[in-house]
Amino acid sequence: MANSKSSEYRLFHPSVAMEPAWRQQGKGRGRGSAGQGSTVQSKFEEIRKSNQAAAQRLVQSHYSSSSDEDDEEIETKDGKKGKILASTFTTYTDQTGGDVHGLERTGQYVSDLFQSGAVTCLICIASVKRTQAVWSCGGCFSLFHIPCIQKWAKDSAFLVSSVTDEDFGQKQHPWPCPKCRTEYPPSATPNRYVCYCGKVQDPPVDPWLLPHSCGLVCETPLTPRCGHTCLLLCHPGPCPPCPKMVSVSCMCGKGRPLPRRCSNKAWSCQQRCGKMLPCKQHSCTQPCHSGPCESCPRFSVQKCVCGREQTERECASPHWTCKQVCGGVLSCGNHTCDQVCHEGPCGACPRTGERACPCGKSKCSRPCTEEVATCGDTCDRPLACGIHTCSMRCHHGNCETCRQEVERWCRCGRYSRVLPCNKEYLCDTKCPKTRSCQRHQCRRKCCPGNCPPCDQNCGRSLGCRNHKCPSICHQGACYPCPETVQVKCVCASSSLVVPCGRERSTKPPRCKELCRSPPSCHHPSRENHRCHPGGCPPCRQPCLLALTHCKHTCPAPCHDLVLVKSHQAQLAGPWEQPSEPAFVKKALPCPPCQVPIPTACFGEHEVSSVPCHKRGPFTCKRPCGRPLACGNHSCTKECHTITKANKMGLSVTTCEVCEVHCCKPRPHGCPHPCPLPCHPGDCPICQQMIRQRCHCRITLLYVECMKLQSADRDSKIQLGSCKNQCPKELSCGHRCKLVCHPGQCEEKCLQKVKVRCPCKRIKKEFLCAKLHEDQSCVECDEICRQLQQKASQLKEEEEKVAKEEEQKKLQV
Repeated sequence: MANSKSSEYRLFHPSVAMEPAWRQQGKGRGRGSAGQGSTVQSKFEEIRKSNQAAAQRLVQSHYSSSSDEDDEEIETKDGKKGKILASTFTTYTDQTGGDVHGLERTGQYVSDLFQSGAVTCLICIASVKRTQAVWSCGGCFSLFHIPCIQKWAKDSAFLVSSVTDEDFGQKQHPWPCPKCRTEYPPSATPNRYVCYCGKVQDPPVDPWLLPHSCGLVCETPLTPRCGHTCLLLCHPGPCPPCPKMVSVSCMCGKGRPLPRRCSNKAWSCQQRCGKMLPCKQHSCTQPCHSGPCESCPRFSVQKCVCGREQTERECASPHWTCKQVCGGVLSCGNHTCDQVCHEGPCGACPRTGERACPCGKSKCSRPCTEEVATCGDTCDRPLACGIHTCSMRCHHGNCETCRQEVERWCRCGRYSRVLPCNKEYLCDTKCPKTRSCQRHQCRRKCCPGNCPPCDQNCGRSLGCRNHKCPSICHQGACYPCPETVQVKCVCASSSLVVPCGRERSTKPPRCKELCRSPPSCHHPSRENHRCHPGGCPPCRQPCLLALTHCKHTCPAPCHDLVLVKSHQAQLAGPWEQPSEPAFVKKALPCPPCQVPIPTACFGEHEVSSVPCHKRGPFTCKRPCGRPLACGNHSCTKECHTITKANKMGLSVTTCEVCEVHCCKPRPHGCPHPCPLPCHPGDCPICQQMIRQRCHCRITLLYVECMKLQSADRDSKIQLGSCKNQCPKELSCGHRCKLVCHPGQCEEKCLQKVKVRCPCKRIKKEFLCAKLHEDQSCVECDEICRQLQQKASQLKEEEEKVAKEEEQKKLQV
C-alpha cells in the first residue's frame, strides 16, 4: 500500500516525479518521533502547494502554445476542432434543421481562431495567443491585445487634441478602430479583459472551448432588432441571422400570415399595393413591397406656392416656389413684403411698436415711416476688444475699432509695449524648448509655453522597410505600416492579402493552376504540375534521344539538368569560402544502352540476352565441358573460344591438355594404379610384386599381383603358405601339428598325456583329444587309502605332543 500511495503522489505531482531517486528515498523519514510530526506535516503541505503550483504552470504553458504552431500539429487536432465547432453551433443548427448557410461569416471568424497565425493584432503585428487578454471591435470584429488598443486610444486622443493650442488636452476626443475606423468615446477604452459576449471577466482557458470564450450562450440582441437573441455559444465575429420561425403577413398586409424565418420574414404577396401617393391624385401601382411607396412617376400642371406661376411638373414634388418677390402690402399699409414667393400671410411690419435708439438707452413709439432719433448720450456699447466701451455719442451703424493705447505684454510674458488695444504684441524671441517629439525645437516666436505638437512629418522607415511613417513627428516607435500587400503565386492567379512587410516571410498561396514555366530541357513541354514557388522539379519524362553507338533511344529519365556534387579543392580553414556551390546543375550523358540482345556464349552453351552496350560473344562462366584428347576427361576451363589460328595459319583447339594420371578402374583386387598417363583404351596387365604375410603371420612372401589375382581358392591358399609347422596353440595348450594354413586349427590333439591319482601314487597315459572327450581320471586304490590314514594318525599324534609340551611350559 505504501508503494502504491507513493506512486500516486509522484503521478499527480510532476516536480516529485522528476526528482532523482536519491532525493525521493529520503522523503517521509522521521515519522517515529512525535515531536517532529508537526514539522513533517508542515513540510509536506509546503511541498504539496509548490507541486500544485508547478503543475498549474505546466498546464498554463501547455495551453499558452503560440499560434505559430506547425500546420501538421493543427491537423492532428481536427477532430477536437470539429467537436468544438459543432458544440458552438448546435443550438443554431437545431433551429435551422442543419442549414449552416447563415453561419458562413461567423464560421470564418471562428475557424480563423484555430489556424496558425490567422488572428494577428494589427497594432503590434504579432499573433494573438489563447492566453492573452484581448479586445474585439464591435464594427469589424478584429482582435487586438488590450495593452495595444489602450496605447492606440491614448495616442489617438492626444494627436487629435494637439491640433490647436486652445483645446490642447481639455476636450474628450473619440478614438477610432485601427482597422474599420469606428469611433469610440474615451469612456469606451477597454480596461478589463472580458469574453466576446461580455458576461465573464477574465474568462479561464479551456481547451474544449473557443479561445477567449466563456462557453455560455451569447444572448446578444440580434440586428435588425426582432426581439430575439443570439443562440450560439459565446463567439467572435457577428451574430448570424435569426433562425426563429415566426408567423408574419406580407409587406402590404393583404396576404394571409405564413411561417417564415425571422431573419427573412419580409415576403411579398405580389398583389398591387394601391396606397395613395403623396400627390393625393394617384395610387401606388407597384406589387406588394416594404417601406414607403416610391414617388409618383407621373406629370401634372402645378402652381407655385404664391399662385402666380404654373408649369408641368412631376407629381412627386407638388410644392415649388417661383423667383418673384412677394410684394404684398404689410399690415401697416406703408411697406410691402420683401420675401420671395411664400405661402401664408406676410406677417406684421417689423417697424411697428416701441423702438429703442441705436445705443438702446431710451425707447419711444414712432410711426413705421419715421426713423428713431439718437438720444445724444454716450454710446457705451462694448467694443470688439471686450475691455473698453464706445466713447462716441449715440449713433447709427457699427462702432469704430478700439484705439485706446494700453501696455501690452507679449504672449511669452518677457517683454511689454504700449500699443493700441486692438493690436496684439508678439516679440521676436524664438522658443528653445523641445516639442513633444523630443527631436525638434519649438522655434515659434513668442511662445507662451504650451508648445504645439511637432508639425513635421516623422519620415522614419517603418518596420515593413517599404514605407516611411506618414504621421506627425512623435516619440517612441512608429505604428506598424497600415498598408496591405498582395502576395501572389508565380502565375498571379491566386493572391493573399497580408500586412505590409510580412510579404517577405509569407509563403505564396497555393494555386490550383498548372505551372506555366517553359521547359528547361529538350522536351517540348513539362510534366503537368501545380503552380509553385521556386524552381520547377526535375523533368521525369523519358529522354528518348537516339544513342550514339546504336539505333535505340535512351529510356532513362531526362538528365539535361541534374544536381551534381561539385568537386572542390579542400579548404585551408573556416576563413576560406568555397568558390562554387556544393551542388551544380549539369547535363549528364545518356547511360549505356540496356536493350537486351540475344547472344550466344563462346562455347555455345546458351543464348542469353546481353545489354546492347555489351553485345558480342561472352562467357557464361560455366566449364567448357568439351572432351579432351585423352577421351576420358572434359575441359574444365571457363567458357572460351574453341579454336584459334597458330603461326602456321592452322586452327588449333584452345582447350586445356589433360595432365591427370590414368584413373580407369583396375581389375578386382589390384590396388596398383596404371603407370601410364591418362590414355585411351585398356590399361596394361599389372606386373608388380605383392608383399604379404603367410597364413601364420610370421613370414613375408612376395607374389606377382596378376598371378595372385587370377589364381583360384586352393592356389591362393598354397601361395599364401610358408610351408612350415603352424605355430598356433590348441585350446588344450599343445602346438598345432599341421603345415601353415589359413583359418582355425583343428582341435583333435593326438599327443599323449600322463594322468595321476589324487594322492599322486598311481600314473597312467592317455591321448589328449580322448582325455577331453571322455574326461577320464585315475582314482586311488586301497593301498592309497591306508597310506592316507596312517599319515593322518601321525599328524594327530604330533599335534597332541605339541599341546602337552605347551601345557608344561605354562605350568612352569
